[in-house]
Amino acid sequence: MGQFRLKLFLRIMTPPLAERLRPATLDDLTGQQHLTGEGSILRQAVEKGVIPSMILWGPPGVGKTTIANIIANTLQRPFYTLSAISSGVKDVREVIEKAGNEEGTILFIDEIHRFNKGQQDALLGAVEKGVITLIGATTENPSFEVNSALLSRCQVYVLKTLDQEDLVQLTNHAIREDEVLKNYSIQVEEYEALINISGGDARKLLNLLELVVTSFSESEKIIITNEMVFTCAQKRIALYDKKGEQHYDIISAFIKSMRGSDPNAAVYWLARMIEGGEDVKFIARRMLIFASEDIGNANPNALLLANATFDAVSKIGYPESRIILSQCVVYLATSVKSNTSYMAIDTALRLVKEKGDLPVPLHIRNAPTKLMKNMNYGKDYQYDHNSELNFSGQELLPGEIAGTRIYEPGANTREEEIRKFLKERWKEKYGY
Repeated sequence: MGQFRLKLFLRIMTPPLAERLRPATLDDLTGQQHLTGEGSILRQAVEKGVIPSMILWGPPGVGKTTIANIIANTLQRPFYTLSAISSGVKDVREVIEKAGNEEGTILFIDEIHRFNKGQQDALLGAVEKGVITLIGATTENPSFEVNSALLSRCQVYVLKTLDQEDLVQLTNHAIREDEVLKNYSIQVEEYEALINISGGDARKLLNLLELVVTSFSESEKIIITNEMVFTCAQKRIALYDKKGEQHYDIISAFIKSMRGSDPNAAVYWLARMIEGGEDVKFIARRMLIFASEDIGNANPNALLLANATFDAVSKIGYPESRIILSQCVVYLATSVKSNTSYMAIDTALRLVKEKGDLPVPLHIRNAPTKLMKNMNYGKDYQYDHNSELNFSGQELLPGEIAGTRIYEPGANTREEEIRKFLKERWKEKYGY
């Protein structure tokens, strides 16, 4: 076999970098110090050799499977793995049956949120009796995706997204320690593309790093740049710094595209934020503000949908939340627009700053005590429901600014109705 073919064969037979570097102990794990660092609750349980059934909840590639393997290896327990995607009740029962003859069996179920109620119920008895110690991994909120009966028998441990420092440390560790990468002369000049394309997923980061490095020969000096990473990954994603100028430029473009009623541009900028790893709640929060600031009463349903979107993506997260975000973005972009409520509150705030704390007219003051009533608090107040059209026309602003028009209805169907309503009641005073 020629040298080139031998190297190719060895490369094919070698496990991926992420697998070669899978930590064997809690000390080797990158990130999750709140769970696995010295004195942490999970580390103490492992050191004592008494672990509860648990659900590991966190985004992809942050160490859920690795932690399960470390626990099993450290405690030298029988260890079985099932994937909720391909396994069913029969597979669960087979493991439980084997566990009856093996003390301390650990069953790891990846993506446990994909198990239906019947599949999850099959675990209940064995978990409750201690026949198995269950470790479930999920990217979804277990409060919504795991049966309450099973959830009550498990501890839930939340894994955090790996931050930039963690990912840089992991990259450097791989270059320094991996048996394959050590054969190359590697210098990382720019980390942003590696980190952003991998989306904070350590497994994707390592496999992308390996793809970049092994596209060169061992005799070449490799200087890793963003451009090189993009080329190797065959992706041209603009860098997106969640704390830098690009972050503000793209969210600005996103908002202005919705305001400009262009769903094509709005969805594009949404995609840029998603690919850049933007916090799903940040995107939904800005849409919620937009629904009131730029649409308002021209279409009150926009605020309801934006609020429902924020609630939904808070429960679901990526990747499924991209669909919900896109639905809401298209709705907001194609909705009739009005910023009249936004303009009204800003006008009112300017009045408050200019005029100071003007006194509340006596007739609309609260009068809970006899003394206040004697001081004419609430005197001559007209209860609007006792008047025709439930409208009395009484003065409700301080005298100094009486007749000041603060709210101006917009030129759209819904607010034309509001204008008509106000004109019928306040034409003489406010000039509607």
